[in-house]
Amino acid sequence: MLLSLVLSASAVLAAEGQAPAAGGSAPARKTLKVARTDDFEITSDGSAAAWAKAAWEPLVPRGTQPREDKTQVKALHSPKGLYFLMQGADRAVTAKMNEDFADLWKEDVFEVFLWPDEKTPLYFEYEISPLGYELPILVPNFQGKFFGWRPWHYEGDRKIKKATSVQGGSKTSGSPCTGWTAEFFIPYTLFTPLENVPPKPGTTWRANFYRMDYDGGQTSSWDWSRVGPSFHDIQNFGLLVFE
Repeated sequence: MLLSLVLSASAVLAAEGQAPAAGGSAPARKTLKVARTDDFEITSDGSAAAWAKAAWEPLVPRGTQPREDKTQVKALHSPKGLYFLMQGADRAVTAKMNEDFADLWKEDVFEVFLWPDEKTPLYFEYEISPLGYELPILVPNFQGKFFGWRPWHYEGDRKIKKATSVQGGSKTSGSPCTGWTAEFFIPYTLFTPLENVPPKPGTTWRANFYRMDYDGGQTSSWDWSRVGPSFHDIQNFGLLVFE
C-alpha cells in the first residue's frame, strides 16, 4: 500500500514536469521574500524608489515549444496592502477586450494568485491586460473543482490601484512593441474576511505568478512555481515570506 502511494505521487509529479528529488523527497518549493515598504504612488513603469528594495524574480516558459521572452515580477508589502510589478518582453499587443471582468486570460495577460491561508482552499486571483483592464476574483477550489466569484462593493479602499505601459509601441490593440509592464496595489481590505491577513513579519502565504501571450496566433505561457496543466494547481504554488 505505502509503495503504491509513493509511486502514484511520483507519477503525478512526473506528469507535471516535476520529478521527485533523489531519495523520494519533494522538490524544493519556490520562495520569494517580500520586503516591507511605506505606501507609494503607482506609476505604470516601476519608477518609484521603493522598488529598489525588491529583486526581480523570473517566470519560466512553459510547454513543449517555450517562448524565451524574459518575464519577471517584483513584490513589496506595506501596512495597507501588496505591491506588484510585472514586466515581459513582447512582439505585439495581442489584446482587444475593453472591459473589466472579461475573460482576459484568452489574450495577453499577467496573473497573480494569492492563497493566504492553507487551511481553506480559497484564494485570490488577479489578472491585468496590457490595455489596463482587470479581473479580480475570489476562487474556491475543492479537489480541483474551482470557480471565480466577483468582489462585492468593489470601490473605495477595497479597489485595486493599477497602471500599465507598453514599451516600443503604443498601448493599443495590435501595436508592435518590445514589451509591456503592469504595476498594481492590492489592498488588504479586499481580502476580507480571509484569515492570515494582513501578513506580519514572518508570515507566509502560498502564491504563484503567470503570464499568457498570443503573438501570431500561438499560445505561450510562463509560471513562477511550476504547476501542471492548470494554473489552479494550488498544491504546487510557491511561498511568499513577508519580512
